[in-house]
Amino acid sequence: MRITVVGAGYVGLVSGTCFSEFGTHVTCLDTDEKKVENLKAGRIPIFEPGLDRLVTRNMSAGRLEFTTDPAACIPDSDVVFIAVGTPERRGDGAANLDYVFGAAKTIAQHLSGFTVIVNKSTVPVGTGATVAGLIRDSNPDADFAIASNPEFLREGAAIEDFMRPNRVVIGCDSDRAIEILKALYRPLYLIETPILVTNVPTAELTKYAANAFLATKITFINQIANMCEAVGADVHGVAKGMGLDKRIGNLFLHPGPGYGGSCFPKDTQALSRTARDCGEPITIVEQVIEANRRQKERMVRKVVKAMSGEVNGRIITVLGLTFKPNTDDMRDSPALTIIPALMEMGARIRAFDPEGMEEARKKMPDISYMDDVYPACENANAVVILTEWNQFRNLNLDRLKQVMRARGDGRYVFCDFRNIYEPGPMQQAGFHYVSVGR
Repeated sequence: MRITVVGAGYVGLVSGTCFSEFGTHVTCLDTDEKKVENLKAGRIPIFEPGLDRLVTRNMSAGRLEFTTDPAACIPDSDVVFIAVGTPERRGDGAANLDYVFGAAKTIAQHLSGFTVIVNKSTVPVGTGATVAGLIRDSNPDADFAIASNPEFLREGAAIEDFMRPNRVVIGCDSDRAIEILKALYRPLYLIETPILVTNVPTAELTKYAANAFLATKITFINQIANMCEAVGADVHGVAKGMGLDKRIGNLFLHPGPGYGGSCFPKDTQALSRTARDCGEPITIVEQVIEANRRQKERMVRKVVKAMSGEVNGRIITVLGLTFKPNTDDMRDSPALTIIPALMEMGARIRAFDPEGMEEARKKMPDISYMDDVYPACENANAVVILTEWNQFRNLNLDRLKQVMRARGDGRYVFCDFRNIYEPGPMQQAGFHYVSVGR
């Protein structure tokens, strides 16, 4: 079987590489000539643990190729995946489908023989039907079927998620296409991966519903954490008590500065907009979006309070810029709200992130980027942890106190918005320690 993946971004590159690891011949097609040149040379444009080794291995084996020429791959493909971006459309929160529709028109021009065209991009309900219409209009003689096969990849663990997924969802009305897609995923049968076959609208909505539910779970525990601060409770005890209930489970019950990333922010917005458009608003998701915005603002107030309101001209060191560890993705990271707000108050920001600083510089060029933790903390009036990278989990507290500046009461301000450390030991060590929900 030969497949083409249109779009060599995060989803396309990971998916295409993992399919080639299954033994399938894969061509990743992208319009960005520089990106394709880099990929051919083994230079990976994103940070995802283990991806570089998989790309190199499968390129060497002749199973993975990269091109900008649709004529070189689409006519010979049994399956063509659309894996382009669907960013939030400015102004109304709806998904921008321009890249999807552009890909569909390109595919239509090069079809030869029966081809399964699969939306792997996250798209609103009804997109599959629109794509089918575009292809028919562009190529009335085309022999094809449309399917939806949403991705459920966690950044930082995407390869494991693809190789050992919780489920594979296939939305399609063509028996012939379903059998082809089942054959493509046959390696997963050996580990008894559930494969859900449904229609296209159901598959399209499943992706949005899953992400919105997880975003809701995060937001719920964040609001419980805020209540814990008001009443003297410990959110971790509450979360454990909740999570031991098998109907709830313990995942996504860790409080923090709010969700971010490439999926949850735009997918909750898109689902909310689509629901409104079809006359069935999902008000709980609308409230989640607003509560998540407020959570990020709340972190700013916590920093200011910890510094006794003295922010102007003070040095604040931020450890962690990406929305989560093991990725260089800055999209909708809490840092993009918290840091500019502190800078508007006159704070001088220093920052360190193991992988995200190149991307962060594009969005926040006016802060000082450091190459390690302790130089970043030199003369800092406060340290703020925004991302729970492993190397932040066991900092040398004595060394921190040697380089930091204490506030008026002799204590050192340490705002841990991922709850990596414990309040008691941090206070005993001489820090004014601020966390979330404790």
